[in-house]
Amino acid sequence: MSLASAPVSTEQNNRKLLGTFLRTRRENLDPNRLGLPRMRHRRTPGLRREEVAQLADVGVTWYTWLEQGRDIKASPKTLTAIAAALQCNDVETQHLFSLAGHTLPSVRVVAACCKIAAHNQQMLDAIQLPAIIETPRFDILGYNAAWCALMGVDLAEIAPEDRNCIWLAFNHPAWRQAINDWDEVMPQMVAMFRGQMGEHLGDPHWESFLARLLHSSDEFAHTWQRYELGQVENRVKRFYHAQVGELTLRQNNWWSASRNGDRLLVYVPDDEISASALQQLIKP
Repeated sequence: MSLASAPVSTEQNNRKLLGTFLRTRRENLDPNRLGLPRMRHRRTPGLRREEVAQLADVGVTWYTWLEQGRDIKASPKTLTAIAAALQCNDVETQHLFSLAGHTLPSVRVVAACCKIAAHNQQMLDAIQLPAIIETPRFDILGYNAAWCALMGVDLAEIAPEDRNCIWLAFNHPAWRQAINDWDEVMPQMVAMFRGQMGEHLGDPHWESFLARLLHSSDEFAHTWQRYELGQVENRVKRFYHAQVGELTLRQNNWWSASRNGDRLLVYVPDDEISASALQQLIKP
């Protein structure tokens, strides 16, 4: 096999992704907010490589090579300095370390799980509010009738491999219709997925799912290219149901006691109108 036709290794691909991430973060930073001198003519948006190198106390040439995806090594100490220079949050810092082949000490290992325990399903059925249990990859392990009523979709009729919140959001019209403020929620969802995927680089299960998403939705593919990273947070979300109209619910995340990354999401009405509308949907 010739060198020209040799397959790209995971390490080479990660170096390329690392360079893209560094450049994207650098170009999105405001030099004025970082207290850097004002320059009349800036040929590039955001910071220059020289400025990042200065803030991280590394050589300009070395940092340039890192951003170009060359085969050089960066220590955890240096990566921490670069993350600070680029104003990375926790999930972005983890993503940076993963691409560089390092693991932050505080990162827990996420165990794979594909089936909900019977007692967890019993708990879901007992909750009188929309609730689901999902994995870090947004796979829906369990759900209750109130959640199906809210989304207007009977998950029992959905193939198990398609029971995934992000997949359904981009590929199931009724599910998407139930999500109000789509233009705001959709980029957050993609950013959270990218943030979670940083801990699963090279995992065939995750990589194949990403490829499936990219192939199924141009909208997802376009948003993915923005290279935004997010993390799971409790949020106020708005839903729409043809029967009762708009509902404003507060999403509460609770992680499993085993700390394997699975989480319970319970949606609580944020106002009296939403509480009344939800009651109409889930009444026996």
